[in-house]
Amino acid sequence: MDPVLQNILVTIGGLIYVFGIVAIMDLAVKKGFPQDLSRKVVHIAAGSWLIFWPLYNQEHWTKYLNITPALIWTMLLLIKGFTAKPDDQAVKTMTRTGDRRELLKGPLYFTLVMNIMGTLFFYSPGALISMGFLGWGDGLAPVFGKRFGKHKYHIFSDRTLEGSIAFFFFGFIGALFFNLLFFGQINILLLITAAVVTSVIEGFSPKDIDNILIPLSSMIVYYLFL
Repeated sequence: MDPVLQNILVTIGGLIYVFGIVAIMDLAVKKGFPQDLSRKVVHIAAGSWLIFWPLYNQEHWTKYLNITPALIWTMLLLIKGFTAKPDDQAVKTMTRTGDRRELLKGPLYFTLVMNIMGTLFFYSPGALISMGFLGWGDGLAPVFGKRFGKHKYHIFSDRTLEGSIAFFFFGFIGALFFNLLFFGQINILLLITAAVVTSVIEGFSPKDIDNILIPLSSMIVYYLFL
């Protein structure tokens, strides 16, 4: 298949995936699905958008079209963060409180990270590790912390020991899964070190800023191991 056509088709698939998840969760919220859980489902699904990367033709520059969903959402979040109404789809599925200004924090930082990973670090093991911890670890930690959290602590924001353990475990699993899917192997010592470092960083991070600090710390660990 022509590489340009191939990469365009994969990009369309990525767009359907990302926007489809948001639409499904919007419908779920209307049916009574908890808004905070819908936010986390979108968080995890968006962080897993890189599963489309292996489908791209690596030899053609159009592989960078992979960031199209993230780029569109970056622009939408900027617009919606200033103008959206309370019943807007993005506000209902991506915020904790229904305040549109939240879109200009955690969700916007998340899409900016996606853009960076999909361009500067496309197909890098470091990007896979970072998105594993940001998508799966950070996505599931609050769910388990809220459900099972009994040992609370506060540094710059409220956390629970149970949530931090969930971050470590699911981030590790996510990073392991992505690297095995792409390369069939991973340096376990690197992965354990990244899990420890990012778990500590996540525990110290102010709310929303962790969407920047988690991938940043993961990439630093990765490059220190090179």
